[in-house]
Amino acid sequence: MLHALRFGDHGSPVVFCHGLFGQGRNWTQVGKALAHSHRVTLLDLPDHGRSDWTDGWDYLAAADAVAAALDPDDPVALVGHSMGGKVAMLVALRHPEVVSRLCVVDVSPVAYREAGEFPGYVEAMQALDLGSISTRAEADAGLRDAVRSDTVRAFLLQNLRRADEDEAGWRWQMNLDGLGNSLDSLRGWPEDALADTPPYDGPVLWIAGARADYVRPEYAEVMERLFPKVRKLTVKDAGHWVHSEQPEIFQQVLERFLDG
Repeated sequence: MLHALRFGDHGSPVVFCHGLFGQGRNWTQVGKALAHSHRVTLLDLPDHGRSDWTDGWDYLAAADAVAAALDPDDPVALVGHSMGGKVAMLVALRHPEVVSRLCVVDVSPVAYREAGEFPGYVEAMQALDLGSISTRAEADAGLRDAVRSDTVRAFLLQNLRRADEDEAGWRWQMNLDGLGNSLDSLRGWPEDALADTPPYDGPVLWIAGARADYVRPEYAEVMERLFPKVRKLTVKDAGHWVHSEQPEIFQQVLERFLDG
């Protein structure tokens, strides 16, 4: 089962998929801003937030789980960032009946050669002695040498929860070990499984951060082949977390796309 937060009670439906180590509530600011004219759902993807854990990350299974939570009689505008963007693309390709339009944020339908900074994040989080930490400030201090960015540390520490009553310290709410063991799969893309899958013919907005490296010119061919109605927009002064680094611009761009 996928955990969900919902805002708004009228208008067309919009569903958000977060990135690696995130959770649905990362989209709360955007979701609440849209709730005056849309029914908004923020999903926790498998192995994240309050959703069920799996034996190992699988993009196809994650996409099918998201599609199972949607209604073909009420297709949604699907928005996904990074890992969630790959999931959203696969939902649109494999289950086009549940997706009215698609917004992909700073990721491409390709297998990336490197896992980027994420292995270091996993090692740093696994190295924390959660049983001896008393406060979030101590956890923050324990990550500081390995994760220099205050913003990224705060993002990662959103996953920290008080341990159960019979345990001391804290626990990671996400499936940290499982995700850490699945980094190769997470940076991948199930191209072989899509060999006989037709392109998605709905409108697609492809948003890139100008300072990030996840959307490159050489990836345009495969994006346009899978999503022939794609329109690309690059946000200046934004890195990989476009919606957090340039929230006002992102909000304006997304609202125009949803109302288009």
